[in-house]
Amino acid sequence: MPSHLCDLILAQGHEVVGIDNFLTGHARNIAHLTHEPRFRFIEADVCQPLPELGGVDCVIHAASPASPKDYYDNPIETLDVGSIGSRNLLELARANNARYLVTSTSECYGDPLEHPQVETYWGNVNPVGPRSCYDESKRFAEAITMAYHRKYGLRTNIARIFNAYGPRMKLNDGRVVPQFMDQALNGKPITIYGDGLQTRSFCYVSDLVRGLYLLSQSDERYPVNLGNPIELTMLEFAERIQRITATDSKIVHEPLPQDDPKRRRPDISKAKAILGWEPEVSLEDGLKQTVAYFQSLQAGAV
Repeated sequence: MPSHLCDLILAQGHEVVGIDNFLTGHARNIAHLTHEPRFRFIEADVCQPLPELGGVDCVIHAASPASPKDYYDNPIETLDVGSIGSRNLLELARANNARYLVTSTSECYGDPLEHPQVETYWGNVNPVGPRSCYDESKRFAEAITMAYHRKYGLRTNIARIFNAYGPRMKLNDGRVVPQFMDQALNGKPITIYGDGLQTRSFCYVSDLVRGLYLLSQSDERYPVNLGNPIELTMLEFAERIQRITATDSKIVHEPLPQDDPKRRRPDISKAKAILGWEPEVSLEDGLKQTVAYFQSLQAGAV
């Protein structure tokens, strides 16, 4: 997602400085920007003292493992980037009197008891469960963002992102879209956890980054949901993948992981009212574009 956001911001005529330590990302995602004079990349860890960046007008904190596979493997790093990383980037914004946007997550709602999820819902999160390194990292990131806004008057925004997908994800990412596509494209069984009746809502990356950009320009200081309100069960989604990839892969079931949310769908009324935003890319079109990317990746064309 961050590389797509760089593309959009550049397309709006701005200059961009990108920072990544490639803990979970890949340099190929920004290779097309190598010769873009308005883009500068620094390989660094935002949890460490930041390099000299010059003046900035807006800081967007999108640095965090986002898939269960990655944050299970890197729980301390995940907690650090939500706490230490957030503090460093908030200080950067404060020093420059810049806007600040943090990409939070629908995981702040945990395994929700309210459906669909609206921003005023406080969530149902297990603070000591295996997912807590991610959930609590993001919840802390939101809390410190609001603290900087209240104490220093910083111009802040908080985006709660629901399941997003699209090109430039890793096939071995571990999240449902690349996992199902990896299995389907390689003729492996498509793994569904539990009975497959748990739901998710999938937003294509171009829609997401458009929402992030609009939010970064807004005066809304409290969290805003960004996601697609069309809700599918995991079984329905796996069947979509089977059809689009024309795979012979069969669906298999494995035990449901601890604290895995049963239902997840955003209420985007706030984003519609404040930003004039809602998703435009259909699931069918978005999945076709994503499949085409993964096929190119497998063929070595990316």
